[in-house]
Amino acid sequence: MALVAALMVGLAACDGTAPDAGPASDDPAPAPRPAGGPVDGPRLRIVGTVQDGGLPHAACSCVRCEAARADPGRRRFVSSVAIVLPDPARVFLIDATPDIREQLDALRDLRGPLPGRVDRAPIDGVFLTHAHIGHYLGLAFFGFEAVHAQKLPVYCSAPLAGYLRDNGPWSQLVRIGNIELRESPAGSAIDLGQGVSVTPLSVPHRDEYADTVGFVIRGPRSTILYVPDTDSWRAWDPPATEQLRGIDVAIVDATFFSTAEMPGRAVESIGHPLIADSMDLFEPLVRDGKLQVYFTHLNHSNPALDPNGPEATEIRKRGFAVLEEKQELPL
Repeated sequence: MALVAALMVGLAACDGTAPDAGPASDDPAPAPRPAGGPVDGPRLRIVGTVQDGGLPHAACSCVRCEAARADPGRRRFVSSVAIVLPDPARVFLIDATPDIREQLDALRDLRGPLPGRVDRAPIDGVFLTHAHIGHYLGLAFFGFEAVHAQKLPVYCSAPLAGYLRDNGPWSQLVRIGNIELRESPAGSAIDLGQGVSVTPLSVPHRDEYADTVGFVIRGPRSTILYVPDTDSWRAWDPPATEQLRGIDVAIVDATFFSTAEMPGRAVESIGHPLIADSMDLFEPLVRDGKLQVYFTHLNHSNPALDPNGPEATEIRKRGFAVLEEKQELPL
């Protein structure tokens, strides 16, 4: 317990020095929907909120990672959300992360596990954003050595589909029918039923193996944009604020709060918008009540992971929120 207490004290400190976000307006912005109990009807369930390396991060002994090792309640999974359709129950994951086993467990209540055996169809499909390790490595668990799924629909761009077909171990998943690739061009809506559709949106990012997309998820009650990975908002064409027209809720990349977070590595070369820059850009829409913004895909170095720290406090004061695992949002 002493170790946990000591680590908690240190959580307000960052690996670097976070910049001053500037004075907040005297008039608080509308706060996004708080994390709470389950939501009825079509909805998103949040099953992961951190960057590809997880929290605790691989091979890291920073105060934040050590706190997560000492206290499982501080652990977070790699960013992913589930689209939940209730009647009949259907579940679609956005991205298949290295934490896929725990994330499938977090969805078991929705359809119920098969008693005493492996469920070969624990979900109804997967939507992939891109080919960075936190977003597609979990596909391997649907293969022969694990779930051994049968024709699990995997929705992705044509370049990503080509990469999966042509490179092992993913090619084996395709060859023996564990997954069924469904090429989904940007701008073309995929109807999931129950008033819910998913439309890929091209996103600028480091595209070493394939391109990158986000998803516009439209439901009977709200429209949600999910973009866990992107380059700076300055790289968006048309501008991000224009592409947010008609969006009620944006769940966006918040990998870093500060450029000083990672000694020895240039954050600028890795990409990603800073949280402070995102708040500056979207705050007029938030203050006018036109948009709710949640932050996801936080790096283990990000001080906003401490809910009681000054960075998280500033985020809330300006009307934004850090996404919480197990949180549900109506569609």
